[in-house]
Amino acid sequence: MGKYKYILFDLDGTLTDSAKGIINGVRYALKYYKIPEGDYQDLYRFIGPPMQTSFETFYGFEPDKAKEAVSVYREYYGTKGLFENEVYEHMEDVLKQLKNNGKKLFVATSKPQSYAVDILEHFNLAQYFDYIGGATMDGKIGTKAQVIEHTLKEAHIDDLSEVVMIGDRHHDAEGAAETGIDCIGVLYGYGSEDELRKAGAKYIAHTVEEIPEFV
Repeated sequence: MGKYKYILFDLDGTLTDSAKGIINGVRYALKYYKIPEGDYQDLYRFIGPPMQTSFETFYGFEPDKAKEAVSVYREYYGTKGLFENEVYEHMEDVLKQLKNNGKKLFVATSKPQSYAVDILEHFNLAQYFDYIGGATMDGKIGTKAQVIEHTLKEAHIDDLSEVVMIGDRHHDAEGAAETGIDCIGVLYGYGSEDELRKAGAKYIAHTVEEIPEFV
């Protein structure tokens, strides 16, 4: 298709399989509050959305308690969970291909920006991205739409028709729609096709290798 010049990637569930570290961090926080962990699979819902929102939504925490819970989560995640993580197979090949085709690549993640940079540098992927955009630790930039807007501003991108967001969860598609850009949903991460289509994803990539077909 070749219509997009600027490609924004989500991180968790899109560039890397980060489930283990995130879930272990959530379990650490739940243990702190003496909350039963429940089924391991149920904690997958924490992957992707802003962490504070997840504690508020899934456990009914008030905002102040949810902020504290995020701090507890980071005690584990910032030291161990960050690197309980792996790059999806063929992802680096796809990034190289897109760069060779003249695309400008960016990251737009709800994960704190400093964590995203550390992870991508650890896996030697930071070199492919013109800018790595993420949330701020203080929560001023937190939602997917806010992260996308911040990333576009930092990259000095004005023509939204040339931009596409790639992500695996509904908030990626919703954030893209809110900021006026298209979204490619990916099915190898933590979301479903139904979830992504309902949220407005324009295209669906079933595998990492399919991504270049849509950009």
